[in-house]
Amino acid sequence: MIVPNAKLVKDVLNKESLEQGSTRDGFGRGVIEAGKKDDRVVLLCADLAESTRSHWFKEEFPSRYIEIGVAEQNLATVASGIANYGKIPFITSYAAFSPGRNNEQIRTTISLPNLPVKICGMHAGVSVGPDGATHQQLEDIALMRVQPNMTVVYPADVEEARKATVAAAKYDGPVYLRFSRSKTPIFTTADSPFEIGKANLLYESEKAEVAIIATGPLTYKALCAASGLSDEISVSVLNLHTIKPLDEGAVLKVVKDAGAVVTVEEHQVAGGMGSAVAEFLAKNYPVPIEFIGMQDQFGQSGEPEELVEYYEMGENSIKEAVRRVAKRK
Repeated sequence: MIVPNAKLVKDVLNKESLEQGSTRDGFGRGVIEAGKKDDRVVLLCADLAESTRSHWFKEEFPSRYIEIGVAEQNLATVASGIANYGKIPFITSYAAFSPGRNNEQIRTTISLPNLPVKICGMHAGVSVGPDGATHQQLEDIALMRVQPNMTVVYPADVEEARKATVAAAKYDGPVYLRFSRSKTPIFTTADSPFEIGKANLLYESEKAEVAIIATGPLTYKALCAASGLSDEISVSVLNLHTIKPLDEGAVLKVVKDAGAVVTVEEHQVAGGMGSAVAEFLAKNYPVPIEFIGMQDQFGQSGEPEELVEYYEMGENSIKEAVRRVAKRK
C-alpha cells in the first residue's frame, strides 16, 4: 500500500490521471525560488539557457546570470572562483558535457577545495530520446559519486526537483543534481517530505519479500510495478533520491525486512546507484540483488518511452527482476 506519510498525489497509481512534467522544469522553478531567498545564488550556463531552463532565472535576475558559452571547462572553473568569494553558483549544461566533458575541472577546482558549486546535469539518461547515444549521459552518477566531498541527488519528478534545487542552495559543499528532459508523471506533492540524504519509503507491504530501491523518474515505474505485483509478491519501494551520502539506515531497514533487493535507475548499472547500494550491503547485510539499468551499453535514437522499454527499464522489466530475485532467497 502507498505510505500515507509519503503524501503522494491523490489516486497516484492511476497513470492516466497524473500530470506530466520534466524535472528540468522543477530546476528552473527551484533556482528562482532559491535566488529569491538568498542573493548569493548566481547561475552560469554553457549556451543552453532554454534547454536547461536557466533562461527563467536570467529573466528574473539578469545581473546574477552569466553566459559562459560552449566552454564547459570554463563553466566549472569560473564557478569555483565565484564560490571562493562567497557566492553560491549553479552551473548548467547537458550532463553529457557537464560533468561529461569537464570532470577534471570539477574534481580539481570544486570537489578538492570543497566549494559550494551546484552542478546541474540536464538531459540525462536514454529518455533524452532522439538526440541519441552521444547526448544520452549514462555515466554521470559514477563520475560524481566517486569524488570526495560531492553530494549526488537525482529527483524523481518535477516537484522533487524543485525541492532538491532549493535544498542544494542551502547545502554545504558541492552538489551534483541530475535532471531529465522528457515529461514523466508528477506523483509527489508540495507536502511530500524531502531532505538531502534522507530516503523516502513510498510503498510498503506486510512482510515484504522484496525491496525495490529506485532513483529518478523511474521511481514511478517501480511504484506501479510494486502495486501490480501485490497479489503475487509483497514489495516495498524506497525512493533513494540522494545517492551520496547514502541513507544507510533506510536502506538497511527495507533490506532486512525483505531479504532481497531490486535497484532501479536510468544509468549504467556499473558505478551507479545500484553499485552504491551493493557496496554497502556487501559489507553490512549481503542479500540477493538484481539491477535494473543500462547493462554496459550505449543508447540509440528513439522516443523516450520506447528506449526505456527497449533497454528493459520499464514496469514489466522491474516486475520480472522482482520475480527473479524472490526465487533466489
